[in-house]
Amino acid sequence: MIALLTGTVEHIGLDEVTVVNGGIGWAVKVTPPTAHSLIRGNEVTLHIVMDVKEDAIALFGFPTRDEKDVFTVIRTVSGVGPRIALAALAVLTPDQLRDALAQKDSAQIRKIPGVGPKLADRIVLEIGNKLGPAAHAEDVPSEPDSDEVTEEVTAALVQLGWTQAIARKAVNSLAGQGMGASDLLRASLIKLGGTRG
Repeated sequence: MIALLTGTVEHIGLDEVTVVNGGIGWAVKVTPPTAHSLIRGNEVTLHIVMDVKEDAIALFGFPTRDEKDVFTVIRTVSGVGPRIALAALAVLTPDQLRDALAQKDSAQIRKIPGVGPKLADRIVLEIGNKLGPAAHAEDVPSEPDSDEVTEEVTAALVQLGWTQAIARKAVNSLAGQGMGASDLLRASLIKLGGTRG
């Protein structure tokens, strides 16, 4: 089993990256925020979960051990496959998931693409407090320049397949709420859903 993969980023897609290690290019499924954070040609270390089926093997990669652990726990819920578990981490951080579960906030869980009311309730019920409490940072980092963040997130959405106009409209509708680039990207992805144009 592969638990950790370190190599050079060869290709970056919407939800998959290719990491070259030892002359082999590994296709690794990642969240769009993770894909956006990587730079082609740079070295990366990803925590890996292998999904082995009769007809395929898939690798899912995470920048932190915490994200990997959260992904693994979410997959224990009946009716949740690796794609929904990965989608959960695309729109919610591990601590946002912990908060939603602690507060039994099914509405927050329903923000995950592919999760309806029944599945959201099942996720809340079956996971319970298995993820532990949220580790909220005591020190709030200084906010980056909002124009810089808006441009960065708009560029990321264009790279992920949306048009400049649609990306800018989504980002502008959410800007000014004091979000950093990562949170603004997540919020924009939720707002846009699966639409492209």
